[in-house]
Amino acid sequence: MITAPGSGQGKSMVTAALARLHRNAGRKVRVFKHGPDYLDPMVLEVASGQPVYQLHPWMTGEAECRWRLTEAAQDADLVLVEGSMGLFDGDPSSADLAKLMGIPALPVIDARGMAQTFGAVALGLASFDPELPVRQVIANRIGSPRHGAMLRESLPEGIELLGAIPRNEAMNIPDRHLGLVQAGEMNDLDQRLDAAADVLAEAGLDGLPLPVTLEADAPEPPPPLLTGVRIAIARDAAFSFIYRANLDLLRAMGAKLEFFSPLADSTLPEVDAIWLPGGYPELHGVTLAGNQPMLDAIRTHYAAGKPMLAECGGLMACVDELMDHDGQIHKLLGLMPGRASMAGRLQALGLQRLSTEQGQLRGHTYHHSRLETDWQPLARTRKLAGTEAEPVFCQNGLVASYFHGYFPSAPELVAGIFRGQAIRPLIDKEPDHA
Repeated sequence: MITAPGSGQGKSMVTAALARLHRNAGRKVRVFKHGPDYLDPMVLEVASGQPVYQLHPWMTGEAECRWRLTEAAQDADLVLVEGSMGLFDGDPSSADLAKLMGIPALPVIDARGMAQTFGAVALGLASFDPELPVRQVIANRIGSPRHGAMLRESLPEGIELLGAIPRNEAMNIPDRHLGLVQAGEMNDLDQRLDAAADVLAEAGLDGLPLPVTLEADAPEPPPPLLTGVRIAIARDAAFSFIYRANLDLLRAMGAKLEFFSPLADSTLPEVDAIWLPGGYPELHGVTLAGNQPMLDAIRTHYAAGKPMLAECGGLMACVDELMDHDGQIHKLLGLMPGRASMAGRLQALGLQRLSTEQGQLRGHTYHHSRLETDWQPLARTRKLAGTEAEPVFCQNGLVASYFHGYFPSAPELVAGIFRGQAIRPLIDKEPDHA
């Protein structure tokens, strides 16, 4: 488990560079991401050359966490799990996942402006939870070899400095308001990763950890609730926030998936349903608004009452107008009355659930825009932690919300959405944080 005392310590790039370092050495590397994250996995897939899945004991379930890591361990030489936020942040935290799986935590600690206090931070992480083994740490962004030696000397008995990574431009990767820049937008990502891998090799981080044993039973296959259903999925620079597990579930239930680009394509595939996932429509408002043939095709689909799921960025594309960060207004699909406007700060963040008679869909919310609409929601999510619950709008076959769902948590509900069946919400009697 590659973790850190908090966000911004450099663990994402260290995880990606480790994956590329061992891949370049001829090893098969599998990487996973703790928690609901779309952007880090895109980079980690390029780094490892293998698919990346999310692990979260609440959102994906403990059994699925065990199964995915066990399946990966059957033919991989190295399995890495990138944590989220700080090691003990959140509930369940990265530490909880590490303990559940019996894997050690390896903190990456930003050592800038730090000397002997480095040892205190390492000791705190190692002793905070006696059930979690922390035997090694990585010093990141050191200023000199002497600095690295001071950090090594500061460590208490029982904690080893695995490596000290110097400050190097190769270890930086651009980001924006929702996180890392999407992997597909960086033409030089492979070169960046190779250079970062070389930095880690020079820092002595090319060894393998001690082996662990993982065991789990394979899950039962889902029922074939979407046999013969054709689903068009938007996938391009504007709509890209898609869990691999969501695609796997749709296929396992019998759906035929067709991908299209609202930015570049002028027609829709011949399909029964549409999924507009989250992404960055606010960065592509001019192109989206200017692609009238595609807007008309989606409007025709909606007018026919065919099923349509719009998540977060997909929801933003469905309203009359989208106002971007510069205050420019773009006329979009107009399926929902109102406007989505980019705000100056984060509007919502946290794990959430949608409880229905067809199952409890688990997932999260994370957005910088706000919605103004006359539509009344059919249901609202409930928060596990974080910000307020999200409304879920349902009309004429369209299901739209800022909520991002993890489909395997509620296969029957997901199948019903793509078949155009009515969502039957339950009054969620569990308190928040349950």
